[in-house]
Amino acid sequence: MTNRIGIIGGDGIGPEVINEGLKVINASGVDVETVDYDLGGTRYENDGTVLPDSVLNEWKDLDALYLGAVGTPNVPPGVIERGLLLKMRFELDLYVNLRPFKFDENNIDFQVVRENTEGPYAGEGGFHRYGTPYEIATQGSINTRHGVERAIRFAFNLAMNRKKHLTMVHKTNVMPYAGDLWERTFNEVATEFKEVSTDYNHCDAACIYMVQSPEQYDVIVTDNLFGDILTDLGGAVSGGIGFASSANLNPDRTGPSMFEPVHGSAPDIAGKGIANPVAAILSGAMMLDFLGENDAADRISKACYEINDGITGTSAIGDAIAQNL
Repeated sequence: MTNRIGIIGGDGIGPEVINEGLKVINASGVDVETVDYDLGGTRYENDGTVLPDSVLNEWKDLDALYLGAVGTPNVPPGVIERGLLLKMRFELDLYVNLRPFKFDENNIDFQVVRENTEGPYAGEGGFHRYGTPYEIATQGSINTRHGVERAIRFAFNLAMNRKKHLTMVHKTNVMPYAGDLWERTFNEVATEFKEVSTDYNHCDAACIYMVQSPEQYDVIVTDNLFGDILTDLGGAVSGGIGFASSANLNPDRTGPSMFEPVHGSAPDIAGKGIANPVAAILSGAMMLDFLGENDAADRISKACYEINDGITGTSAIGDAIAQNL
C-alpha cells in the first residue's frame, strides 16, 4: 500500500533534515508517494502566503504530513506560528501532541501527551487602549470537557501499553478553574483504567523531578502550555534537542496527522550540512508507526540509537542510519 505524504520542508535546516528522513524511509522499504508544499517564513516573505484554505482541503486527502521546520528572522513572531502551525492543529483536529523521550544512559524512557488544540494557545484574549499608558492585555485559557477528556483517554490507553503509570501535570493550586476541570476529568477516567497507577505533579515540581529523577516517569498528560514547556525540558535531559521528535495526532483519523522534529529552523547553520537530522528521522519513524508500518518504524528507531557518535554531518548521519536498517 502506498502512503501519500505531504512534505513541508519549510525554512533553514528544515529541507535538509527532511531529505534525510525521506532517505531513511525509502531505505526501509516502505512505499511512499510525496507531495511537496512550499510553506513557511520564506514563502510568506515572497508573496504573503501562510496557509491557504485550498491547501488545507488538499491535505485532507493525504495520509500524513511531514514537516521540517518553519520560521525566518525577518518574519514577526506569531505570524507563522499562528497562521501555519496552530491553524494546522485546529483545522485538522490534531488534538494530541505526542513526544517520546528515550536516553538509555540516564535510564530515561517516558512520553508526554500534550493537549494540542485548547488552553492559552486557542487565542482567547485581546488588548484595550493599546499603546497607551493605560493599556490592558488579557490572555485566557480555554478548556473544554470534551478536549480535556479525549487527551486524557489517549494518555491512559498509551500507558496501558507501556509501564501502566500515568502522571497528570498542571497547576491546580493557582489555576482553580482549568485545574479543577482537568483534575476531575482525570480522576473520573482513571476509574475505567484500574490497572494504571496515577500520580499528580504541579508543573514547577515536574520540572525539578524531570531533571533530578526522570526515570520515575512513564506517561505524562498535561495541557497545551505546560506541555510545551515540559517537552522542551524533556529534550534537554534526554540527549538534546537534536533527538527530540514529535507527532501532532488526529487519533480519530478524520484527517492527516503531522510529524515534525521539535527543533527550529536554525538559519545560522542552514546550508552548512552540519544539522543533526536524527529528530526528523525519528519523527518519520513515528509517522510510519501511526500509518501501520510498525516493523519499519521499529527498525528506524533502533538504527537511530545505534549510529557511531563519531559520525558528523547531516548527510553522513542519514547515510549511516539508512545503512543500519
